[in-house]
Amino acid sequence: MRSRVPVATLFSLGLSLLAAAASAATPAPTISTQSYTWKNVKIGGGGGFTPGIIFNPSQKGLAYLRTDIGGVYKLNADDSWTPLVDFADSDHWDYWGSDAIATDPVDPQRFYVAAGMYTNSWDPNNGTILISTNQGKTFTESPLPFKVGGNMPGRGVGERLAVDPHSNNILLFGARSGHGLWKSTNFGATWTKVASFPDPGTYAPDPTDSSGINSDKTGLTFVTFDSTSGSSGQATPRIFVGVASVGSPNIFRSDDAGATWNAIQGMNSSWIAHKGVLSPKEGALYLSTSDGVGPNDGSIGALYKYDIASGTVTDISPVSGSDLIFGFGGLAVDVQRPGTVMVAALNSWWPDGQVWRTTDGGGSWSPLWAWEAYPVLNKYYAYSDALAPWIGNDYTDPAIVQQIGWWMEALVIDPFDSDHWLYGTGETVYGGHDLLNWDTVHNVTLKSLADGIEEDAVLGLISPPAGPSLLSAVGDNGGFVHFDLTKAPTAAARFSPLWSTNSDLDFAGNIPSTIVRIGNSNGEFALSTDAGNTWSQNIGGTSNANSGKIALSANGTNILWSSGNAGVLLSQSGGAFARVASLPAGAAIAADRRNDSVFYAATGSKFLVSSDGGKTFVAAAGALGASTAPVKLAVHPKTSGDVWVSTDKGLFHTTNAGASFAAVPGITQAWAIALGAPESTNSYPAVFAAADVAAGSGGGVGYYRSDNAGETWVRVNDAAHGFGSVSSNVLTADPRVYGRVYIGTNGRGIFYGDKS
Repeated sequence: MRSRVPVATLFSLGLSLLAAAASAATPAPTISTQSYTWKNVKIGGGGGFTPGIIFNPSQKGLAYLRTDIGGVYKLNADDSWTPLVDFADSDHWDYWGSDAIATDPVDPQRFYVAAGMYTNSWDPNNGTILISTNQGKTFTESPLPFKVGGNMPGRGVGERLAVDPHSNNILLFGARSGHGLWKSTNFGATWTKVASFPDPGTYAPDPTDSSGINSDKTGLTFVTFDSTSGSSGQATPRIFVGVASVGSPNIFRSDDAGATWNAIQGMNSSWIAHKGVLSPKEGALYLSTSDGVGPNDGSIGALYKYDIASGTVTDISPVSGSDLIFGFGGLAVDVQRPGTVMVAALNSWWPDGQVWRTTDGGGSWSPLWAWEAYPVLNKYYAYSDALAPWIGNDYTDPAIVQQIGWWMEALVIDPFDSDHWLYGTGETVYGGHDLLNWDTVHNVTLKSLADGIEEDAVLGLISPPAGPSLLSAVGDNGGFVHFDLTKAPTAAARFSPLWSTNSDLDFAGNIPSTIVRIGNSNGEFALSTDAGNTWSQNIGGTSNANSGKIALSANGTNILWSSGNAGVLLSQSGGAFARVASLPAGAAIAADRRNDSVFYAATGSKFLVSSDGGKTFVAAAGALGASTAPVKLAVHPKTSGDVWVSTDKGLFHTTNAGASFAAVPGITQAWAIALGAPESTNSYPAVFAAADVAAGSGGGVGYYRSDNAGETWVRVNDAAHGFGSVSSNVLTADPRVYGRVYIGTNGRGIFYGDKS
């Protein structure tokens, strides 16, 4: 479903000599701080891939969850989740990528995260093991000498990180990129390579991929300590490790705490083990395999049962032959009920995902649904999307409604409660509390249980002066009208027609109920005249433009589209979109909020103005200093010609439509910019900026507010709220609530902040 990359890496923070001289001549502003309360705008359905969920085997109710780009979470007693790495800022945005997690079975206070986003050039940072001794309240950092790939192919395998159940100072981590197996003997503080491990993994999904995403070797897939071997206080002797290699045995066993290793024979070596889950009372290791590393590949595989004492392997796959059109991913055992095992189809797309359950160690299986006769499915579950009403009926094929999910790599049964189960999909988390009914009446209650998980990647936000408080354009899940920030949207509040990804939206300054939005595929353009309740698609007739940014004139007459693939386009009075010859592709654009004929644009150091509804643009006399990459234009809601421009060389302000610009002192680089409600009726609008403020003024990269048009600033974010990659985030401010700002992130959904 998703393979997202940051919108951009951070721009160079260096200043040209000219800009430096100007900065030196003008004193930097003094930055004060102001306490803000930050909350998520509740979307509630998760919003993205959940590749891993783990329960602690020693403390009841203790569970953790990892996402691919939205950090890690801890389970609460009411089934909701609490985020744990919101401190990740622009220097540590890669901490929102988590390739593995581990919970300590001896000391449940200890929790570990293998953090890092990509192993290619998109992420310049090596990986980090985040170490917590208080169940994720705080972390210390242990750097690794290689990269970690939380959003890379194969991110659903695992867990790659494990704590020794008999000597919990020992951890093992299976690395990517040919780096092999690594060991810590001091609770993760330092790491050394296990030289004896024989195979670092040779499989790459596509060795010819020049981006480095699919051409990187997936490496090791899981590490499982056998808790039934050895004794407390000594290193566990028996360890199992899976490897992404094809053509030779790829599951290894050690019986001497990792000093030597032997390959397990008897499985199809063309398939890669995603999971290796121990069933202690059976003395068995269950292995789910696929012919790809996932999450979006794999057309065949098997489920194996390995008898540890005899060394025999048995294929216990729940389906075979023509019914086997997918690999296997998620795998769980009920440690209280030996022989009870569940396995999920990794990427069954039609008619739905699938989960099977056995209570006799794989001798017989029962599914979550079965065909009666097309198109009728016998669903052995009741479905509840009460916590995320928009999520239920997304994909239909005649009479079939898909509900169970896809990319099903995370699947767990609570070790203290056989009725409690959870699984992750490419979009959300499902599960329930009546799992044992599966074995009796063969019907369970399947619930959306992602409350508190906000993993959406947000590409656009608007807060109109009338109507709903907020509208959002998001990746993979379309977009929403947010009538209540504290409640998950209803199905009716989700944009329709539904496009997988909406890339931007805008409202008409004089008629804020008129709104436009654009999507990431050709021809995805829609207009609403009732504040997003209903939409008319493709007004203007374009079929060859997609993505980018959109601007709607003050009365809704004209639409300017800086597209991602077809340059800058204009539609006037509902007419067809045509190329604007006077603007280069990629220009930053905005509409005047009062004058229907006026648009603004910026490219390089130039600021351009159109007074004929966007047909032609003329460079203004004022310039944007030494800027090479303007990012965002924010226009005064009531005064024509008053415009702010954020750029790679600072923040600039004009009050005369670009005839002259003032560079805001001390701001060396600015990304997002927004104007919100003023402090008082006659005050200037509150200005919010995601910016880098010069050293020595109490600044740095952060989020700031000015109530006096940039003369002084207060910092509104804090150490607990870093918001990830500043260059990937979008910003809007509330025109009706003084001090309120919205931050749309690349992986943690939407935050809103209010003065405390």
